[in-house]
Amino acid sequence: ETDWNLPSSDGLIKAPPHDETGHTWHHNNAYLIESIVKGGARLPSDAGVSAMPAYENILNEEEIGAVLSYIQSSWPADILAQQSQR
Repeated sequence: ETDWNLPSSDGLIKAPPHDETGHTWHHNNAYLIESIVKGGARLPSDAGVSAMPAYENILNEEEIGAVLSYIQSSWPADILAQQSQR
């Protein structure tokens, strides 16, 4: 979403781009998987409210892995290397 680092007009946290311009790659795979599984509900209350839905009852473990692999497939080698160290 545009201006993803600013809250939306309804106060919700916007979705960041999942390429190297966003911050998705700043997190390790376990955190990203938890984010897919739990959605915005996994955020601490002081972090704000996200509209991201939980996919725990929608996607199975293999599908969640495929989502993460798809996101990571667009990252340049240097970003992949940095993210793998997190």
